[in-house]
Amino acid sequence: MKRVGDQELALLRFVAEAGHATAGEAAERFGQPRGLARSTVLTMMERLRKKGHLTRRQQGGVYHYAPRIAPGAAVREAVKSFVDRTLDGSITPFVTYLGERADVSDEELAELESLLARLQQQRRNKG
Repeated sequence: MKRVGDQELALLRFVAEAGHATAGEAAERFGQPRGLARSTVLTMMERLRKKGHLTRRQQGGVYHYAPRIAPGAAVREAVKSFVDRTLDGSITPFVTYLGERADVSDEELAELESLLARLQQQRRNKG
């Protein structure tokens, strides 16, 4: 699947949270608060469909768009793309950024600790 931009990712999350959406619904509930025209939202939805992130089916003469993959998978792909392109594949700057953030919640910290423990266990199992 081709990578998605920030605005496309936000739209993909909107559609996933709704379960499915028509272009009109997305334009009203996603686009209007962001100052996006209906045609812009439709173009983004079609772009996401062509990239393989959304499916489309016609019902009652109207297209309904739904996510092809879980939104979490799209987010992971966006993070991977960011790390590969922007950070030259190194996660160290990203982890450093997380360490310097003051607003990491207890829940997020626990999740990071769990992930780190899992990575350490995988490394021990390989060794």
